[in-house]
Amino acid sequence: METMREILLHLAAEAESGDMVFPTHTEMALRVRRALDDPDCSLDQLAKLVRAEPLLAARVVAMANSVVYNRAGRVTTDIRHAVSSIGFKALSSLAMALIVRQMQEMSKVPAHRALAARLWEHTAHVASIAHVLARRVTHQDPDTAFFAGVVHEVGGFYLISRAASFPGLLEGPLQGWYRSGEVRVGRAVLKALSVPQAVVDAIEVMWKGYLALPPESLGDTLLLAEQLTHLDSPLNALAGQGHQGVDRAQIELSLADETLTGIMEESAAEVAAMTAALQS
Repeated sequence: METMREILLHLAAEAESGDMVFPTHTEMALRVRRALDDPDCSLDQLAKLVRAEPLLAARVVAMANSVVYNRAGRVTTDIRHAVSSIGFKALSSLAMALIVRQMQEMSKVPAHRALAARLWEHTAHVASIAHVLARRVTHQDPDTAFFAGVVHEVGGFYLISRAASFPGLLEGPLQGWYRSGEVRVGRAVLKALSVPQAVVDAIEVMWKGYLALPPESLGDTLLLAEQLTHLDSPLNALAGQGHQGVDRAQIELSLADETLTGIMEESAAEVAAMTAALQS
Protein backbone atom coordinates (compact mmCIF):
# COMPACT_ATOMS: atom_id res chain seq x y z
CA MET A 1 0.00 0.00 0.00
CA GLU A 2 1.37 3.42 -0.98
CA THR A 3 2.23 5.93 1.72
CA MET A 4 0.68 9.40 1.76
CA ARG A 5 3.96 10.88 0.52
CA GLU A 6 4.06 8.44 -2.40
CA ILE A 7 0.45 9.21 -3.32
CA LEU A 8 1.08 12.96 -3.32
CA LEU A 9 4.21 12.53 -5.41
CA HIS A 10 2.22 10.38 -7.84
CA LEU A 11 -0.56 12.98 -8.17
CA ALA A 12 1.90 15.82 -8.67
CA ALA A 13 3.80 13.87 -11.34
CA GLU A 14 0.52 13.01 -13.04
CA ALA A 15 -0.45 16.69 -13.26
CA GLU A 16 3.03 17.78 -14.31
CA SER A 17 3.05 15.27 -17.15
CA GLY A 18 -0.15 16.70 -18.59
CA ASP A 19 -2.13 13.53 -17.93
CA MET A 20 -4.96 15.37 -16.18
CA VAL A 21 -8.32 14.44 -17.69
CA PHE A 22 -11.32 16.74 -17.27
CA PRO A 23 -15.02 16.05 -17.85
CA THR A 24 -15.91 16.62 -21.49
CA HIS A 25 -18.31 19.48 -20.75
CA THR A 26 -15.47 21.63 -19.38
CA GLU A 27 -13.94 21.83 -22.85
CA MET A 28 -15.98 24.93 -23.75
CA ALA A 29 -14.77 26.72 -20.63
CA LEU A 30 -11.21 25.87 -21.63
CA ARG A 31 -11.91 27.26 -25.10
CA VAL A 32 -13.18 30.50 -23.56
CA ARG A 33 -9.98 30.84 -21.50
CA ARG A 34 -7.84 30.21 -24.58
CA ALA A 35 -9.85 32.78 -26.54
CA LEU A 36 -9.31 35.35 -23.80
CA ASP A 37 -5.56 34.91 -24.25
CA ASP A 38 -5.91 35.96 -27.89
CA PRO A 39 -5.56 39.76 -28.18
CA ASP A 40 -7.61 39.69 -31.39
CA CYS A 41 -10.59 37.94 -29.81
CA SER A 42 -13.75 40.05 -30.12
CA LEU A 43 -16.70 40.50 -27.81
CA ASP A 44 -18.95 38.77 -30.36
CA GLN A 45 -16.65 35.74 -30.51
CA LEU A 46 -16.63 35.42 -26.72
CA ALA A 47 -20.39 35.80 -26.49
CA LYS A 48 -20.80 33.00 -29.04
CA LEU A 49 -18.53 30.69 -27.03
CA VAL A 50 -20.32 31.51 -23.76
CA ARG A 51 -23.73 30.80 -25.32
CA ALA A 52 -22.50 27.32 -26.23
CA GLU A 53 -21.95 26.38 -22.56
CA PRO A 54 -25.21 26.75 -20.57
CA LEU A 55 -23.56 26.52 -17.14
CA LEU A 56 -21.09 29.26 -17.96
CA ALA A 57 -23.77 31.39 -19.61
CA ALA A 58 -25.93 31.17 -16.46
CA ARG A 59 -23.03 32.30 -14.28
CA VAL A 60 -22.16 35.19 -16.59
CA VAL A 61 -25.75 36.47 -16.56
CA ALA A 62 -26.01 36.02 -12.78
CA MET A 63 -22.79 37.99 -12.27
CA ALA A 64 -23.88 40.75 -14.66
CA ASN A 65 -27.15 41.12 -12.73
CA SER A 66 -25.49 41.14 -9.30
CA VAL A 67 -25.17 44.30 -7.20
CA VAL A 68 -21.46 44.34 -8.01
CA TYR A 69 -21.91 44.98 -11.75
CA ASN A 70 -25.52 46.16 -11.97
CA ARG A 71 -25.90 49.16 -9.69
CA ALA A 72 -28.82 50.49 -11.74
CA GLY A 73 -30.84 47.32 -11.21
CA ARG A 74 -31.74 46.79 -14.87
CA VAL A 75 -31.89 43.03 -15.40
CA THR A 76 -30.26 41.62 -18.53
CA THR A 77 -30.56 38.20 -20.14
CA ASP A 78 -28.46 39.06 -23.21
CA ILE A 79 -25.16 37.16 -23.16
CA ARG A 80 -23.23 39.73 -25.20
CA HIS A 81 -24.35 42.55 -22.91
CA ALA A 82 -23.58 40.44 -19.84
CA VAL A 83 -20.04 39.70 -21.04
CA SER A 84 -19.51 43.37 -21.80
CA SER A 85 -20.81 44.34 -18.35
CA ILE A 86 -18.54 42.09 -16.30
CA GLY A 87 -15.47 42.42 -18.52
CA PHE A 88 -12.99 39.88 -19.84
CA LYS A 89 -11.14 39.39 -16.53
CA ALA A 90 -14.30 38.43 -14.66
CA LEU A 91 -15.30 36.16 -17.55
CA SER A 92 -11.93 34.40 -17.25
CA SER A 93 -12.61 33.83 -13.55
CA LEU A 94 -16.05 32.37 -14.24
CA ALA A 95 -14.66 30.07 -16.93
CA MET A 96 -11.99 28.86 -14.54
CA ALA A 97 -14.60 28.46 -11.80
CA LEU A 98 -16.52 26.09 -14.07
CA ILE A 99 -13.36 24.07 -14.75
CA VAL A 100 -12.47 23.82 -11.06
CA ARG A 101 -15.99 23.03 -9.93
CA GLN A 102 -16.38 20.28 -12.50
CA MET A 103 -13.42 18.45 -10.96
CA GLN A 104 -15.93 17.04 -8.49
CA GLU A 105 -17.58 15.31 -11.44
CA MET A 106 -14.35 13.33 -11.94
CA SER A 107 -15.13 11.21 -8.88
CA LYS A 108 -17.91 8.65 -8.87
CA VAL A 109 -17.81 8.27 -5.08
CA PRO A 110 -20.75 10.18 -3.50
CA ALA A 111 -18.83 10.99 -0.31
CA HIS A 112 -15.99 12.47 -2.35
CA ARG A 113 -18.37 14.54 -4.44
CA ALA A 114 -19.98 15.86 -1.26
CA LEU A 115 -16.53 16.79 0.07
CA ALA A 116 -15.75 18.62 -3.16
CA ALA A 117 -19.07 20.48 -2.94
CA ARG A 118 -18.15 21.73 0.55
CA LEU A 119 -14.71 22.74 -0.71
CA TRP A 120 -16.40 24.73 -3.49
CA GLU A 121 -18.58 26.59 -0.98
CA HIS A 122 -15.40 27.59 0.85
CA THR A 123 -13.68 28.55 -2.42
CA ALA A 124 -16.56 30.70 -3.66
CA HIS A 125 -16.73 32.60 -0.38
CA VAL A 126 -12.97 33.24 -0.30
CA ALA A 127 -13.01 34.48 -3.91
CA SER A 128 -15.86 36.89 -3.19
CA ILE A 129 -14.18 38.26 -0.05
CA ALA A 130 -10.90 38.65 -1.95
CA HIS A 131 -12.69 40.80 -4.55
CA VAL A 132 -13.92 43.16 -1.80
CA LEU A 133 -10.59 43.28 0.05
CA ALA A 134 -8.69 44.08 -3.15
CA ARG A 135 -10.89 47.09 -3.79
CA ARG A 136 -11.30 48.33 -0.23
CA VAL A 137 -8.13 47.29 1.63
CA THR A 138 -5.13 46.23 -0.44
CA HIS A 139 -5.91 48.25 -3.59
CA GLN A 140 -5.10 45.37 -5.91
CA ASP A 141 -7.05 44.58 -9.07
CA PRO A 142 -10.36 43.13 -7.77
CA ASP A 143 -10.91 40.81 -10.74
CA THR A 144 -7.42 39.33 -10.40
CA ALA A 145 -8.03 38.79 -6.68
CA PHE A 146 -11.32 37.10 -7.53
CA PHE A 147 -9.54 34.80 -9.99
CA ALA A 148 -6.90 33.94 -7.38
CA GLY A 149 -9.66 33.02 -4.94
CA VAL A 150 -11.32 30.76 -7.50
CA VAL A 151 -8.14 28.71 -8.07
CA HIS A 152 -6.53 28.81 -4.62
CA GLU A 153 -7.81 25.34 -3.63
CA VAL A 154 -7.31 23.69 -7.01
CA GLY A 155 -4.81 21.18 -5.61
CA GLY A 156 -7.40 20.06 -3.08
CA PHE A 157 -10.00 19.55 -5.80
CA TYR A 158 -7.59 17.43 -7.78
CA LEU A 159 -6.75 15.39 -4.68
CA ILE A 160 -10.45 14.67 -4.10
CA SER A 161 -11.10 13.91 -7.78
CA ARG A 162 -8.39 11.21 -7.81
CA ALA A 163 -9.00 9.81 -4.32
CA ALA A 164 -11.04 6.84 -5.57
CA SER A 165 -7.85 5.43 -7.10
CA PHE A 166 -6.25 5.33 -3.65
CA PRO A 167 -8.63 3.51 -1.26
CA GLY A 168 -8.75 5.02 2.21
CA LEU A 169 -7.01 8.24 1.19
CA LEU A 170 -9.80 10.49 2.47
CA GLU A 171 -10.85 8.27 5.35
CA GLY A 172 -7.82 8.76 7.58
CA PRO A 173 -5.72 11.78 8.48
CA LEU A 174 -4.19 13.61 5.49
CA GLN A 175 -0.73 13.61 6.96
CA GLY A 176 1.63 15.90 5.13
CA TRP A 177 -1.02 17.62 3.03
CA TYR A 178 -0.47 21.08 4.50
CA ARG A 179 3.26 20.60 5.05
CA SER A 180 4.12 19.82 1.46
CA GLY A 181 1.37 17.96 -0.39
CA GLU A 182 -0.89 20.93 -1.08
CA VAL A 183 2.04 22.93 -2.42
CA ARG A 184 3.43 20.12 -4.58
CA VAL A 185 0.10 19.08 -6.11
CA GLY A 186 -1.22 22.64 -6.25
CA ARG A 187 1.77 23.94 -8.18
CA ALA A 188 1.47 21.14 -10.72
CA VAL A 189 -2.26 21.65 -11.30
CA LEU A 190 -1.94 25.45 -11.50
CA LYS A 191 0.74 24.99 -14.17
CA ALA A 192 -1.40 22.47 -16.06
CA LEU A 193 -4.25 25.01 -16.12
CA SER A 194 -1.91 27.80 -17.32
CA VAL A 195 -2.72 30.05 -14.35
CA PRO A 196 -0.86 33.40 -14.64
CA GLN A 197 2.36 33.63 -12.63
CA ALA A 198 1.17 36.65 -10.62
CA VAL A 199 -1.72 34.56 -9.31
CA VAL A 200 0.53 31.57 -8.62
CA ASP A 201 2.83 33.87 -6.64
CA ALA A 202 -0.13 35.08 -4.57
CA ILE A 203 -1.15 31.51 -3.78
CA GLU A 204 2.43 30.77 -2.73
CA VAL A 205 2.11 33.61 -0.19
CA MET A 206 -1.09 32.02 1.11
CA TRP A 207 0.64 28.64 1.46
CA LYS A 208 3.42 30.22 3.52
CA GLY A 209 0.82 31.85 5.77
CA TYR A 210 2.63 35.09 6.62
CA LEU A 211 0.30 38.10 6.42
CA ALA A 212 2.02 41.46 6.03
CA LEU A 213 0.69 44.43 8.02
CA PRO A 214 -0.74 46.49 6.59
CA PRO A 215 -1.90 43.94 3.99
CA GLU A 216 -0.92 45.24 0.56
CA SER A 217 -0.09 42.53 -1.98
CA LEU A 218 -2.28 40.16 -3.96
CA GLY A 219 -0.96 37.39 -1.73
CA ASP A 220 -1.98 39.33 1.39
CA THR A 221 -5.42 39.81 -0.15
CA LEU A 222 -5.88 36.10 -0.69
CA LEU A 223 -4.50 35.10 2.71
CA LEU A 224 -6.70 37.61 4.53
CA ALA A 225 -9.78 36.42 2.60
CA GLU A 226 -8.93 32.85 3.56
CA GLN A 227 -8.75 33.87 7.21
CA LEU A 228 -11.95 35.93 7.13
CA THR A 229 -14.25 33.29 5.67
CA HIS A 230 -16.54 31.48 8.08
CA LEU A 231 -16.68 28.50 5.69
CA ASP A 232 -13.65 26.40 6.54
CA SER A 233 -12.07 24.07 3.99
CA PRO A 234 -13.20 20.49 4.73
CA LEU A 235 -9.62 19.38 4.07
CA ASN A 236 -8.50 21.24 7.19
CA ALA A 237 -10.36 18.80 9.42
CA LEU A 238 -9.03 15.79 7.50
CA ALA A 239 -5.50 17.13 7.85
CA GLY A 240 -5.96 17.80 11.56
CA GLN A 241 -5.58 21.53 11.10
CA GLY A 242 -8.07 23.98 12.56
CA HIS A 243 -9.23 27.10 10.76
CA GLN A 244 -6.88 30.01 11.40
CA GLY A 245 -8.99 33.07 12.16
CA VAL A 246 -7.75 36.58 11.65
CA ASP A 247 -6.44 38.85 14.42
CA ARG A 248 -8.80 41.70 13.60
CA ALA A 249 -7.45 44.04 16.28
CA GLN A 250 -3.95 43.86 14.86
CA ILE A 251 -5.17 44.50 11.31
CA GLU A 252 -7.48 47.34 12.38
CA LEU A 253 -4.44 49.17 13.75
CA SER A 254 -2.72 48.88 10.37
CA LEU A 255 -5.61 50.40 8.38
CA ALA A 256 -5.69 54.15 7.98
CA ASP A 257 -9.29 55.34 7.77
CA GLU A 258 -11.60 52.32 7.80
CA THR A 259 -12.09 49.30 10.02
CA LEU A 260 -12.04 45.75 8.73
CA THR A 261 -15.30 45.04 10.54
CA GLY A 262 -16.96 48.03 8.91
CA ILE A 263 -15.71 47.10 5.46
CA MET A 264 -17.02 43.55 5.75
CA GLU A 265 -20.39 44.70 7.09
CA GLU A 266 -20.81 47.25 4.29
CA SER A 267 -19.80 44.70 1.67
CA ALA A 268 -21.93 41.80 2.93
CA ALA A 269 -24.44 42.10 0.08
CA GLU A 270 -21.65 42.25 -2.48
CA VAL A 271 -19.96 39.14 -1.08
CA ALA A 272 -23.27 37.29 -0.98
CA ALA A 273 -24.09 38.24 -4.59
CA MET A 274 -20.73 37.15 -5.98
CA THR A 275 -20.78 33.91 -3.98
CA ALA A 276 -24.27 33.14 -5.27
CA ALA A 277 -23.20 33.81 -8.86
CA LEU A 278 -20.38 31.28 -8.53
CA GLN A 279 -22.69 28.68 -7.00
CA SER A 280 -25.62 29.15 -9.38
